[in-house]
Amino acid sequence: MKAKPREVLQDTLALDRGYLVRRVENGLLGKSAAVVAMICVPMVSGCSGGESKREYKVPRALCGIAVDRSDLTAFLPVGKNISVTSDSGIDWRRCNVVVDNTSVVNVTQFWLEKGRTTAYFARGQTLDDPKESMEGGRFLYSGYEAFGKTKSCVDKKYGQELYTAVQAQGSKHRDADAMKRLILAYTREVEKSAACTTPPQ
Repeated sequence: MKAKPREVLQDTLALDRGYLVRRVENGLLGKSAAVVAMICVPMVSGCSGGESKREYKVPRALCGIAVDRSDLTAFLPVGKNISVTSDSGIDWRRCNVVVDNTSVVNVTQFWLEKGRTTAYFARGQTLDDPKESMEGGRFLYSGYEAFGKTKSCVDKKYGQELYTAVQAQGSKHRDADAMKRLILAYTREVEKSAACTTPPQ
């Protein structure tokens, strides 16, 4: 009676730089198959079991205007260092939030001639078209940008009105509700501040 072919199964486990290789050889078929799976080792980012966190303090104000820290924090990444830079022109002022040398969020105060709208202002600040709106278009916002118009901030000398913006273009976070709260709160604070009647010089 003819003997049946014998299959040989050999498993070899090899660990090399974070990869687990399972090699299966079939002696009958004369072929081998390999299954490669990545495993977690301490040297790989995010695999150490430790949770990354923000090592900096979130600012309470931007451009001298109080901001909602809880909503602002949602758009800020984990990191070690934070800084706020500011710049201004004849009719605008902007503050930029930088985390570990990356621009993440900026807020803007911008004076425009009377009769303009928030949609007109937004078109000059972003290439996107925010779809969400409040108060008849006075506020426009999306998951990472928001634009508003103050109610009573008027430059009497030149007859200009003050607009506001909060933009998180450098953030991976998207939250339309948080953006709505940020622009509402920021605009209210601007209306109560000296910026309401004093354009940048």
